[in-house]
Amino acid sequence: HIGAPSKVIVKKKDEVKAGQPVSEPGGFVSVPCHAPISGTVLDVGPYPHPFGKDIEAVTIYNDGNDEWVEDVTEDPDWESVNADTIRERVKNAGLAGMGGAAFPTHVKLSPPQDQPIDTVIINGAECEPYLTSDHRLMLEHAEEIIQGALLVKKAVGAERVFVGIEDNKPDAGKVMREAAKGTEVKVELLPVKYPQGAEKQLIYALTRREVPPPPGLPMHVGCLVQNVGSCVAIYQAVRYRKPLVERYVTVTGHGVKKPTNVIARIGTPINELIQAAGGYTDDAGKLLAGGPMMGAAQWTDVVPVVKGTSGIVVLTSKEAHIGEEEPCIGCGRCIEVCPVFLMPTTIARQAEFEVYEDAESYGILECIECGSCTYVCPAKRNLVQQIRYGKSTIMAMKRKQKAKASAG
Repeated sequence: HIGAPSKVIVKKKDEVKAGQPVSEPGGFVSVPCHAPISGTVLDVGPYPHPFGKDIEAVTIYNDGNDEWVEDVTEDPDWESVNADTIRERVKNAGLAGMGGAAFPTHVKLSPPQDQPIDTVIINGAECEPYLTSDHRLMLEHAEEIIQGALLVKKAVGAERVFVGIEDNKPDAGKVMREAAKGTEVKVELLPVKYPQGAEKQLIYALTRREVPPPPGLPMHVGCLVQNVGSCVAIYQAVRYRKPLVERYVTVTGHGVKKPTNVIARIGTPINELIQAAGGYTDDAGKLLAGGPMMGAAQWTDVVPVVKGTSGIVVLTSKEAHIGEEEPCIGCGRCIEVCPVFLMPTTIARQAEFEVYEDAESYGILECIECGSCTYVCPAKRNLVQQIRYGKSTIMAMKRKQKAKASAG
């Protein structure tokens, strides 16, 4: 998740039960992780991660019993809990945004007093090509999504709740509207337009409010956005005290034999999900964690499902080959498609040559990394890759400057 890494509190050979914390928050913007299965801790140490590098992980041998901790019990009075209790249970459950960004949910539910939230937006747009896990979730768990949305509303004291769904999912819209009957939740079908599911774009589509540039946040225009998967997890955390140990994941692409959606425990190696989708085809060529526009290519399929893993896409060798990078021809297509009105080719060049001050002045931190510029570029420029690298470098520099100022 985004924020401070959690701190491991178990050691090798410890016996754990499903739902038991195996780490504790490393700060306010941090959440605990829980054992998704019962069994024995085999190892604590570096393990391949979808981010592309090894990150500290707890490896658990599954005893097959799926024995849960006693704390996971239903609260018969869950509907009457107050805002503080909602936030506390969400924090204890280790919830982080399940739309991809994985921002700790309890932090979102704790806006500053001088930034009141009047509008809660539930994101069911799922605009990323190939992915359908949120679609299935809305069809199968609509009532839980609505209840979770109402808990979010109570937690932040909002006046209204919208659910935004792209109109290529009319069946989900129908089911969600039925579930929302008798509540103050309003379900809206939106035109199909990538990247409709991005926070700023969804807020504008539903409210016509424009979130200011960084450090501007949705709360600065009175809005809070939660993914439909997060709403289900919030409902389960408040009613059943259930930690986040599983999620819906789309496993798809022409590189797998039987594309499908699965319910996967957090930590499940991706190769197990591939097997659930019938295995690789003979011409499988590239593995992505996430969708084809914003997903990250993986060098191994033993990386685990994490809280932000919405999909696994396998492309064929032919689909994966996009050709060699060529010099920019100055056509301006990347500028035309940028949803936040930036100059991607200029910013990418500034990042490539480490002219970070200029890149920041041109709005590099406003980039939402939607991938539209790279997709339309006739020169096959790796624009998002360069911009993403520049953003991470600038943010690291800012953190270092802040730490130095605090120490001084």
